Amino acid sequence: MFTFRSLFYQLILTYRPFETRLNERLAKHDLHRTEWSILYYLVTSESMTLVEMARLLSVEKPNITRTMKSLVERGYIETKTGKDKREKHMIVTAKGIEIYNQIRITVDEFEQQMLVGIPEEEQLAFIHTMQKIRENLLKK
Repeated sequence: MFTFRSLFYQLILTYRPFETRLNERLAKHDLHRTEWSILYYLVTSESMTLVEMARLLSVEKPNITRTMKSLVERGYIETKTGKDKREKHMIVTAKGIEIYNQIRITVDEFEQQMLVGIPEEEQLAFIHTMQKIRENLLKK
């Protein structure tokens, strides 16, 4: 019998192995999940502030600042000052796009392995469900 508890229990049981296995694959590129997430969102959005990224990833700004510093030191991203001099926009460099494309192959293979045997309509329903759960979590 299905209960909402089953859904969340499965989510908890799935998260750690997912993150562990993803980090194993990302380690081949000298990256971890948080760095990959930032790189992914910057490539898909072109520019974002530290505050926007922290809000998107639901982490504290100091954590994002440390991770961004690491990505800047590697030459994957750079910061640009916005209209407000205190606001820094992060953008992906050419080197960052190059490494993103390499890592994307690794991540795509990993994600495809996890989705074997799951029909597309079930995947879409799951995406929709997770989006709704996130919206409910972020409501004030």
